[in-house]
Amino acid sequence: MNAPTTLSPLSAPETALRGRVLRLYGGRVSLRWRPRTVLVCLALTAGCLVVGALGLTTGAYRVPLPAVLACLTGHGTGADSFIVTSLRLPRLVCALLAGGALGMSGAVFQSMSRNPLGSPDIVGFTSGAASGAVVEIVLFHGGPYATAAGSLAGGLVTALAVGLLAAGRGAAVGYRVVLVGIGVSAMLTSLTAYLLTRASLYEAQDAQIWLIGSLNSASWAVVTPLAAALAVLVPATVLAARALDWLELGEDTARGLGVPVGRARLVLAVCATGLAAVTTAAVGPITFVALAAPHLCRPLVRSSGALLVPAGVMGALLLAASDFAAQRVLPGTELPVGALTGVLGGLYLCRLLVARRRAARA
Repeated sequence: MNAPTTLSPLSAPETALRGRVLRLYGGRVSLRWRPRTVLVCLALTAGCLVVGALGLTTGAYRVPLPAVLACLTGHGTGADSFIVTSLRLPRLVCALLAGGALGMSGAVFQSMSRNPLGSPDIVGFTSGAASGAVVEIVLFHGGPYATAAGSLAGGLVTALAVGLLAAGRGAAVGYRVVLVGIGVSAMLTSLTAYLLTRASLYEAQDAQIWLIGSLNSASWAVVTPLAAALAVLVPATVLAARALDWLELGEDTARGLGVPVGRARLVLAVCATGLAAVTTAAVGPITFVALAAPHLCRPLVRSSGALLVPAGVMGALLLAASDFAAQRVLPGTELPVGALTGVLGGLYLCRLLVARRRAARA
């Protein structure tokens, strides 16, 4: 098929991006999908189901799988229903939602910055959300919802500051975002440490536990607002991400194809920052899930592009599996999941940097 003289995102050749196109409503709505991507997402979803089944059935109080299914359908006994539906299920759902949001956020930032280190925890957005929560805890002494609001505000303000400081054009924008984000993150870490020195013992303990990132206190009161926020942010991110494949071709090329580059970048940045911020507000700053999820799913999918959905499912699997391991790695002690992801993520980051260095030498 010959390309038309004037190209646009809707009239450009379908071969510009790999995949099959599903057209709906007489061609007014089109969806691009890849069979391998669908299979990978299904396999990762099956992994989430396996981890979820293990998490609901095993522990200090073992509940057989048939009893778990009975509890989920409302026919379980009193003790089993309390353990499954009030303690374990909200924790599992919170891990899946938070991991999926972090994976999608990391995929957007890495695609926008065209930098493998462009994730919200590396560029300082989660540090900003954490600092906002600590400011609220130490200075304003609010409750859990006020802390969540402070975290959300801190993440958005940090994203705005990093975006303004790293503004520019060209291929170096992604590297500027990472460098500026690392610097801003260091300053915010110092601010958080200073605020902790001014806090009372109770406030410092509360803030420090929150800063690690944990699912130990996950409940339906945490899951409900998180799910409500993601119900708005995830569809908005998926719709806005249609421009990511064109932006990866370069800003000048995207403009030539009719993509409103400035508006697309702004909407994507707000959506991705919102995903990271609401997750941090719910469970604290859980590191490296957003960084690792897109990298781990890319060799499985074997495709270019942002890979939002595979990265989201991979993030959900990573966080659910990490929380399952954190509850059992030390008998009798439940580690905060952020401590485990921090250790594993640090090792993965070292491996990623070594691989990049070898690739640069080759």
